[in-house]
Order: sequence, then C-alpha cells, then structure tokens
Amino acid sequence: MEFGVNMTEETFHWKKPMELFQEKTLVKICAPMVRYSKLPFRMLVRKYDCDLAFTPMIIANSFVQSLKARDNEFTTCKEDRPLIVQFAANNDLDFGDAATIVSPFADGVDLNCGCPQRWALQEGYGACLITKPDLVHSMVSQARNRVDNPDFTVSIKIRIHNDIRKTVNLCKSMEAAGVSWISVHGRTKEQRNQPVNLEAVKLIQENVGIPVIANGDIKSMEDAKNVQELTGVKGVMCARGVLQNPAMFAGFDNTPLQCIQDMVDISLKLGLPHTTFHHHLMYMCERIMSKAERRIFNTLPSTPAVLDYLQENYGVTYEKG
Repeated sequence: MEFGVNMTEETFHWKKPMELFQEKTLVKICAPMVRYSKLPFRMLVRKYDCDLAFTPMIIANSFVQSLKARDNEFTTCKEDRPLIVQFAANNDLDFGDAATIVSPFADGVDLNCGCPQRWALQEGYGACLITKPDLVHSMVSQARNRVDNPDFTVSIKIRIHNDIRKTVNLCKSMEAAGVSWISVHGRTKEQRNQPVNLEAVKLIQENVGIPVIANGDIKSMEDAKNVQELTGVKGVMCARGVLQNPAMFAGFDNTPLQCIQDMVDISLKLGLPHTTFHHHLMYMCERIMSKAERRIFNTLPSTPAVLDYLQENYGVTYEKG
C-alpha cells in the first residue's frame, strides 16, 4: 500500500486538527473534491497557508474490502499533515473498519452526509444520512471507539434540512455522539446554485459547543472573513475557490505564476494523470489567460504539450527527461 510512512512527531511535526481550532482565529480547509483533492494538490495548497486538507470522498465498503481500492484511492506522504480522510458509508462497521485502516496515516476521518448526487443517495450515502440520525450516531460511535488515539478526530460534513430545526437537532445529537466538529454546506440536497443559507450556519454554531465549519461559495479570503463575521464559525472550507486559486488562503486574488510553477514541480515529482493535471491548470489559469489563450490551452492533448505551452508563454520551467 502506498500509504506513505507511519511517522511520529519526532520525525515531522504538524498541528493536530483540534490544536488548529484552539490556536487559530480562522482555520482554512481544503474541501474533499472527487478527482482533485489528491496528494499533489494537497501538497500545493499546504504551501499557500492551507491549515487542513481532506482527501476526496472514498467509498468505505470497497476501501475496506479491496487492497487495489486502497492503493488507488489513498496515497499520502509524511508531509501531508494534518490530513482528514473522508468516507462515504452506509453502515457503522464499514466506517469503523475504514477509520481503523487509515488511523496510522491520518489525523481523522470524516463521514460524508452531504453529497447530493443521485447515485450516492440510492446507495444510502451522502445527504440522505441527515434524515437518519440514529445511523449516523452509530457510525460516529463506531469510529470513535475503534481508534485508540484521543487526538484522532471524527467529523461529519452535512447539508441542511428545509426545516433548520431538524439540522440543529441533528448537530446536537452528533455532538453527543462524540463528533469533533461539523462542516456545514448551507444548502439543502435539492439546491445547487441558490445562495448559501448563512443564517442556518450561524444558528448551528450558536447551538453546539464544537467547531462548525462553513462551506459553500467561499472564493476569496474576503469571502472567508465575511462568512466568519456573519456566522461565528471556527473555520471555512473551500472547493472551487481553491481550485481556481490554490494560493487563495495566502491572500492572493488570482493564481500567482509561482503557484503554477509549484503545481508543475509537485505533479511531476509525485505523478498525476494528464487529464487531472491539465484540468487543475485549466482552473488555475482561468482568470489569468485570455479567451483566445484558453481555447488553445484547454485543447492541449498531453502533459508534454501542456508543459511546453507554459514554458513558452509563461516561463514555467520543467526538466525535460
């Protein structure tokens, strides 16, 4: 398994998640993103003031049962900390087993209770779990009891109910079950582009004693600070915002050229399939390229073609081998 090395604090020190919430005014988090929040991108955002990074969502059942799935879905290294592994699960045994497997290599696990995609709902994953508090309670308890490490966190990421009182009650129940913190995407599972309900996020934070993380439509540090001011949350979680600008948490309005260079260097070192590598750079260059440039760049057929284009047009270097 390419899980990296099982290191100790003596070999590499990092802030544990709950230390971050205690010490920082605002914890800046890179969201779990299918295909995108893998090791190379996590290492990139960590260079630009990201405090805590998530893996993409991993299906717990196949992860537990298949060595191939574990090798494909979870790769890390000693500097990839603090790290939260997010799982989709529909029963407590799978979630507990998955937490046990990754516990030597990560700082916590997160249960996805927010994915609104139809396939996930049909399998009993994601946002349908917000209507099954007893099951979520059992899954949280299982993970909490199976991992013998008091610093290992168990968190959940949710969407909200139409009736926000149900969401508040759910969050109180999860706090009682031992959840370390709750990430809240302030939309219902039916909503896509509607404004995020910050009043709901604020109400949740006011009614629990654990950290609440705001997620949704945070695309700059100005957005992050405004959301915290309006809701009182302890942290913000960003997806599209950091895809477009991985240096966002460091205060950059657009992706700086050095960040593109870093993405190239990290991806070539750690390995990233062409399609994913290209898509990352398409997002990152969206605001700094003209429409004409994007039309050319977005159709480049291979990683060498992408590298040559960046070198010729932006001075981004790479070692030809």
